[in-house]
Amino acid sequence: MSRIRWQQDQVAGVPLNRHVGFVGLVEVGNVAYDGSNRFWIWSTPLQEDAWGYGPTEHAAKAALEVWLASWLGHFAPFFRPDSGPQA
Repeated sequence: MSRIRWQQDQVAGVPLNRHVGFVGLVEVGNVAYDGSNRFWIWSTPLQEDAWGYGPTEHAAKAALEVWLASWLGHFAPFFRPDSGPQA
């Protein structure tokens, strides 16, 4: 089960083929349909050059979640209690 809450984007009340993902209040990514290439593109505001695509909306959302979990893993030491002075 995803920890990302997805919200369909809209303009002037018209729903778009774009979904924005949030964890809490933080926007962590979005997926949008590219009609000319017929696939879904995911991207994230957390890292400028991170993006990818999937053949379906679900696949693109899953790919974003895999990338996000991997990227956040690099910050794990920051959230661990300090075990003493580091050299």
